[in-house]
Amino acid sequence: VQLVESGGGLVQAGGSMRLSCVASMRIGNGNLMGWYRQVPGKQRELVASITARGTTNYEDSVKGRFTISRILAKNTVYLQMDSLKPEDTATYYCNAVTPWGSTWGQGTQVTVSS
Repeated sequence: VQLVESGGGLVQAGGSMRLSCVASMRIGNGNLMGWYRQVPGKQRELVASITARGTTNYEDSVKGRFTISRILAKNTVYLQMDSLKPEDTATYYCNAVTPWGSTWGQGTQVTVSS
């Protein structure tokens, strides 16, 4: 299983950005897909997740601003981030939990300037 993220970069506060995660396996086959983020010196935290049935879950600080979605035919999961804040600056990682274990992408840097 491989995950490849893209879409990170630099954006001003209040702006938007969309991250993409392309998986090498079918993302709807009983898999849990998630986006995590990490800043230096802190633990990686869950930002948003989506189950095989499409149920979504969000970390409190991003509710109403971030949206996780997917296109099964493309084996791709997205994270739409709106109203970005400087505190959203982090490296964002895609994660897949399958019956065979957990897999991480390489990460993509998101920097929000004030």
